[in-house]
Amino acid sequence: MTTVLLVDDEKLILRSLEKTLLRAGFDVVTALDCKSGSEIFAQNSNVIDIAVLDLNMPSFDGTPKTGAGLDLLADLKKKKSSLPVVILTAYDEVTKAKDAVHGGASAFFVKGREQGLVELIQKILQA
Repeated sequence: MTTVLLVDDEKLILRSLEKTLLRAGFDVVTALDCKSGSEIFAQNSNVIDIAVLDLNMPSFDGTPKTGAGLDLLADLKKKKSSLPVVILTAYDEVTKAKDAVHGGASAFFVKGREQGLVELIQKILQA
């Protein structure tokens, strides 16, 4: 069973993505911010196969931060350098996409097409 760490501070989006991933056959663990995402990963790093992180959410100090997902990306990569990571955003920001991929993300995904995310995760895990 493939386990996805899903981190997004918007509860409706988190729930929607979680349902989509569960229906696609993934196990899903969720968090609402960088700090809890990092803690959950540390506790479950042996079973988490891929992380899907929101780009903009509360940072490690709990304050909302643009690009906080990139901080969590760096944190997770320090703990497990081989971890595939997908960065989620509500906006199609090309420069942020380049930053995310440069920072070690496998891909960048614009929210709203959940089935596309499932296909992207499957493609990354098969690579």
